[in-house]
Order: sequence, then C-alpha cells, then structure tokens
Amino acid sequence: MNALFADASVRTRRAVATILGSAVGDALGAPFEFGPEGSFSERFPRAGSGGEMCGGGGWEPGEATDDTQMAVLVGESLLECGGLELPDVFARFRRWATAEPKDIGLQTEAVLFSGNPWDLAASLHSQVSQRAAGNGALMRAATSSVYFAPYGRAVTMDAARRLAALTHGDRAAWEGTAIFHELIRVALTGDDPLSALQDTLAEVHPDHRVRYAAVLAPDWHPDLATEFNGAVWPCLGSAVWAVRTTSSYEEAVRAAIDLGGDTDTVAAVCGGLAGAVHGLDAIPRRWVEALHVPLPGFGDRVLHAPELTELARKLAASGVSTGR
Repeated sequence: MNALFADASVRTRRAVATILGSAVGDALGAPFEFGPEGSFSERFPRAGSGGEMCGGGGWEPGEATDDTQMAVLVGESLLECGGLELPDVFARFRRWATAEPKDIGLQTEAVLFSGNPWDLAASLHSQVSQRAAGNGALMRAATSSVYFAPYGRAVTMDAARRLAALTHGDRAAWEGTAIFHELIRVALTGDDPLSALQDTLAEVHPDHRVRYAAVLAPDWHPDLATEFNGAVWPCLGSAVWAVRTTSSYEEAVRAAIDLGGDTDTVAAVCGGLAGAVHGLDAIPRRWVEALHVPLPGFGDRVLHAPELTELARKLAASGVSTGR
C-alpha cells in the first residue's frame, strides 16, 4: 500500500469529505437543474447566509438524487461483496431502477431495462443509440474512488472504467470516470490533484486524451464547451474548473451550480473533488445537517450524514478485490 497513506486518520477524514461533499453538491444542485446560469447566486447572493438547501423541482430540502443513490449502491456492493463484483452492482442498479426513483438518466434507464445481461447491456445500447457518453457513470464515482484509492493509479483507474462500462458503452465515459478516480486518489494523499493532471492524462486512452486535455487545461472555461454539461467531458471539465478557480468548498460548489444545466451532477462531481481537496471541516454544517439519501427499492431506507460518514469510513478502511 502507498506509504503516503500511513496517516489513516487524515486519509479517512478526506474520504468522508469526498463522499459527503459529493452528496451535498448533488442535493444543493438538484433544485436548479436545467435552469439558467447564475440562478443559485441570484437566489442566495451572499455565501454563508443560509437557506441554500431549499428544495424544489420535486426535491425536498437536502434530498440527494440518483447521483448519490447510485453511489451508495456501488459502495455497499463493494463492502458486502468484499470487492468488485460487477454482476452484483448491476443487479442493485436494476432493483433500484425498478422501484421508480424520482430521477434516472435516460441512458442508464434504457440499459437497465433492456433485459440484456450485465456484461452486454451497455455495449448493445451504445451500438444502437450511438450516444453513450453521458455523465451518468461519473456522477456516482465518489464511493468507488475512495474504496480503490489506496491501491495505486492503475488499479483505481481500471476499476473506474469497469464500473462505468456497466451502463455506458462509450469509452469516453470510462475515461472520464477513471480520471476522477485518480484525482481523488491523489487528493486523499494530501497532494494537489490538479498538479497531477499531466501524469493522469498520460494514462487516458489515446483516442480520448486530447479531448480531456482540452477541458482540463488551466485556461479552459465552461463557456468553451461544445456540448451540454450532461456529457461527460464538459461535466468533468466544469467540476475541475470550479475547484481550480475558487479557494474553498463552498465557493467551488456555488460556482458549479451557477453554470446552470445539469447542476446536480456537475455539483456532485465538483463537491467530491472539493471535499477531498479542502477537507471535512470545509463543508458547511448547515448543508450536511439537511442531507438525506432515499434508496428506492431497498425498503424504507434513508441515509443521513451519520450513515454516509460510516459508509465512507468503511470504504476507506476496506481491502480490494479486482480479480473476480
């Protein structure tokens, strides 16, 4: 295991901040989804003023969306199976989708309800739709990024690709999720993940390296995006931009939501990275206290911050199995 992970207490706190930070960003961004730019700051012009967990658009105040729900399902599968059991993850996704969650991505829904086996469903859908580079795998990667982080770049990026491929047949989605995994891995060591971008990009599949290098460049701005931020490239690029151009967790998430569009997912990705970078104490308690994550299809379970914290601690402490 990487020697940089020797201080388990620091690493664990950053792991908790990654998962809580992603969930908080998701819940904050949900009411503003598909709205115009600047909507969050127009409603809440002063940082720290309170009331930002406002709910709306069908969401309760502090309610996390499919982004966090699916991340929890991934995390619980990793713990209960003792490693990466892709058929189990896919079965949990199907059980959840069948319970009619409030929100589910169109691509993810099509794959899960296709009736095809777990190892073919996404690729078959991609062949037909020719549009499989959405951000629906990236959005749920906080838990898996924490679980695989102690085992190095190659393992964590490979696991990200395999998890993404369950629902997304376009390799662009795999590579974006792999980059996020690696950025979190670096951040959990206490290093600056943005300074590691060049090395990370060197591990990206050559067919996708140039496009990711463009959206992750220091001079890139979300206004330069050529696709809606529901696509994986601008989603990841926007999240990284928000972290790079701000100096706190709160500022980063506000900036991400103010971009408009797919606000819950951009803020979830940004929140996970910002949490890992700035740490647990940087996430405003008023946001954490309102957070709750329903799990349709799994009884009446609703996870709150203490349950998410315990999940994160277990993921950070667990071993890994990638050979199954």
